[in-house]
Amino acid sequence: MVESPSPPGGQLRHSLGLPLNEISSLDSHQVADPTHLTKSIRLPYLPSPEGLAGMSTAEIRRRFLLENLFESDRVVMYHSELDRATVGSIVPGSGPLELLAPPEFSSDFFAQRRELGVFNIGGPGIARVDGISFRLAPRDAIYIGCGSRDIRFESEDGKKAALFYFVSFPAHASYETQLVTTSDAESAVLGTIAGANCRTLRRYIRPPAVKTSQLTMGLTTLVEGSVWNTMPVHRHARRSEIYLYFDLPEDAVVFHFLGEPSETRHVLVRNRQVVISPSWSIHAGVGTAHYLFIWAMGGENREFSDQDQIPMEVLA
Repeated sequence: MVESPSPPGGQLRHSLGLPLNEISSLDSHQVADPTHLTKSIRLPYLPSPEGLAGMSTAEIRRRFLLENLFESDRVVMYHSELDRATVGSIVPGSGPLELLAPPEFSSDFFAQRRELGVFNIGGPGIARVDGISFRLAPRDAIYIGCGSRDIRFESEDGKKAALFYFVSFPAHASYETQLVTTSDAESAVLGTIAGANCRTLRRYIRPPAVKTSQLTMGLTTLVEGSVWNTMPVHRHARRSEIYLYFDLPEDAVVFHFLGEPSETRHVLVRNRQVVISPSWSIHAGVGTAHYLFIWAMGGENREFSDQDQIPMEVLA
């Protein structure tokens, strides 16, 4: 840690410009920007399938679950080695927030070598990308292409703050930034009432409607009374997947299943928490109450149908 001299009557400060007592409150994987508005956290490495089989509940949660997003007046981002994914939230309450490049990127600006998809799950908000404004109503999304330099977010009404959730992957090409509303999304009804898994899957950021390097992203809503998602289960060896569960009552939980089909584990998820799923893992959940989830995928293949279905008799 580099320290700068303390001015007379002043407070000793870190080279970032923050008081030392604030820097020391951050853990070793967390960096704050000089404006106090960004929190950047490096996640621990994910285990192998064999490593997961021997983990405790606490260790599974530490490796796979993102618990603390959506802080008021702050950008929070988590960085995973899994396909170099970055997952985060932006909650502009008292004023606009800028999406800055964290130290982990070693870049001049956030989207210099990346693309990102952003959903709004709060009050109406505005995304400004290189000076162009896009209004996001609740459950609208925006794709922001590689090369976008100036990315800012704000709420239309600070008393009903927008809640922006984003997932970012590296990009090899630059594509057009594009707003995708709920009505623009491609919808499909899956499952059955009898199977307690009747749901509407909405593909927002997906080719050919939205051109991307590797990102696909959408939202799934369950019919009242249905509690299972992604059942029967599958894997996709050519891409990873990230789930955000939201609109859960405070006293409700989702049991999210992960691991190899014959060696499954679960992690208990609450409202506005995220689970990371590597390509070798199944991913499915069952809730104690109604919920919604946003799914995002990145990897070699963007075709939604590229899945490896798992027979129910294989699960253990």
